Amino acid sequence: MRLILYLGKGGVGKTTTSAATAVRAAELGYRTLVVSTDVAHSLADALDTPLGSLPTQIGERLWGQEINVLDEVRQHWGELRVYLSNLLRRRGVDEVAAEELAIIPGMEEVVSLLHIRRQAREGNFDVVIVDAAPTGETVRLLTMPETFLWYAARVMDWEPTTLKVARPLVKQLVPATDVFAKLERLTKGVEALRATLTDPQISSYRLVVNPERMVIKEAQRASTYLALFGYPVDGVVLNRVLPVDKVEGAFMQELARIQQGYRQMVYDLFRPLPIWESPYYARDLAGIKDLSIVGQQLFGDDDPVKVHFIGKTQEIVKQGDEYVLRLPLPHVEIGKVSMTKRGDELFIEIGNFRRDMLLPTTLAERPARRAYFRNGVLEVFFGPPETLSLQTDESNEKEESTSP
Repeated sequence: MRLILYLGKGGVGKTTTSAATAVRAAELGYRTLVVSTDVAHSLADALDTPLGSLPTQIGERLWGQEINVLDEVRQHWGELRVYLSNLLRRRGVDEVAAEELAIIPGMEEVVSLLHIRRQAREGNFDVVIVDAAPTGETVRLLTMPETFLWYAARVMDWEPTTLKVARPLVKQLVPATDVFAKLERLTKGVEALRATLTDPQISSYRLVVNPERMVIKEAQRASTYLALFGYPVDGVVLNRVLPVDKVEGAFMQELARIQQGYRQMVYDLFRPLPIWESPYYARDLAGIKDLSIVGQQLFGDDDPVKVHFIGKTQEIVKQGDEYVLRLPLPHVEIGKVSMTKRGDELFIEIGNFRRDMLLPTTLAERPARRAYFRNGVLEVFFGPPETLSLQTDESNEKEESTSP
């Protein structure tokens, strides 16, 4: 079983990349399902084939699906929602508010992932490729197993008695439904889902970027949060690269030149991950034949289904009252480390190597105290958050600079 999820900013070409990967996988003999979790589905347009909420065969060894999130929520959460809504109303919550509060935050994302995992585990497919929603929504989706389990634990504690004592009472109130048993099963399913999503032998996350500054910045942030939650990234797709030797006219030549600078930035920022490039095509791409061309151009002789990288691209651990950011940089020669922190950005220099990192909130609010580069790994130490004075007119964006 393999799960491959494509992430990226809206409009970078995730859907085409996902569909092209699926077509290429099917050509190599894998029974392949490509799934869209984006509410604004466009997978059917890319495949140029109508798709439904169940897998639809669209070619030899190739299926497509656009998940109906509302149906999935009703299937997994319908009876539990009714029970929780009634419980909230009995405790004085307004009826409309009770209906809304009865949905655990992130339920839509959780059930989408549960559905995808079920498809993979049933054995009908060798690989499931996920065309995910834009980066922000997908990062939220991937953090939902933890969030759901926290909320589920709170729900289990809502009743004044223990679960064992409460179950017979609930059965009397709702004879046909054991809501606590349902919640327990759902919770166990989410725990298993979390294990699947963090297993590098099963799940791979691939970032899709264009050679543009804002797109690359967002991909950096996504990479940081994926590492923070233990989701294994195994590659980057650099999409819509203008072919320098084919562009004509001063405007296009200048645009291609600018792209080359950002192209190099992608290689500098995301190594040692493998990077696959796809050119900017001069026409719309749709249908199996077009996607086959894209897939072959993108991967060449590589097998898109295999795991291409195992290892941590970055790691955050707590040591006493400090947090340590560990960043493997295997191709960087040992040199003096210097760094500057501005808000949630950390600028690092080691010899001729320079990297601009976007920090998660946990580190952004802490001062960067010192850094070491040892055995190909950069370690940056962040101290406790500084106490902020309300009686200050200094800039909110404090800059720190150090040369460990």
